[in-house]
Amino acid sequence: MTVITRWDPFREFSTLQDRMNRLFRDSYGSEGRDESLTTTSFAPPVDVYEDEHNISLKIEVPGIDEKDIDVRIENNTLTVHGERKFEKEEKEENFRRVERQYGSFTRSFTLPNTVDAEQVKASYDKGILKISLAKKAEAKPKQIKVNVGSEKSGDKTLEGKQVKSAGQAA
Repeated sequence: MTVITRWDPFREFSTLQDRMNRLFRDSYGSEGRDESLTTTSFAPPVDVYEDEHNISLKIEVPGIDEKDIDVRIENNTLTVHGERKFEKEEKEENFRRVERQYGSFTRSFTLPNTVDAEQVKASYDKGILKISLAKKAEAKPKQIKVNVGSEKSGDKTLEGKQVKSAGQAA
C-alpha cells in the first residue's frame, strides 16, 4: 500500500528555525534566563554633527547612571564606555518579555587633527550624553579682506570666508 503525503515547504523552514533558535539559546551556556540578559552587549545610537567651532556627539544612554559612564580621549581617539545593569526588584518579577538591552558597551571615535583635546566638555541630561569637542583656532574659518583696485572709483574691499576644501579632513 502506498501512502501519498503532501509536501509542505514551510514545515522545513520551521524545523530549520527551531534548530537555529536552539543553537543560539545553547550558546549562552547553562546560565539562567535572567542572567543571560545581563551578559549581552549593545551599542547606543550616536548623532555626530559639526559647526564652525565644535564637533558634537549626542549618545542615547537612558537608564544608565552618570557614574557608570566613562569618557576618555587617548591617542586621538574618543572612547565612551558604560554599562546598563539589569537590576532585579526586591519582589520577584515574572518577566514575559524583555526588549531593552543590558550589559556594557564601548563606542570609539577617531578624532580629526582639528580637535583640541584639552577643550572637551561632557554633560548628561535626561538620558542623553552630550560631548562637545572644540576645534583648534587654526581650524576655524577665517575672514579675509581682499582689496580690489578700480580705475573710476577708489579701492573697494571684498570680504570672503575661508572654507575647507572637500579633500581636507574634518
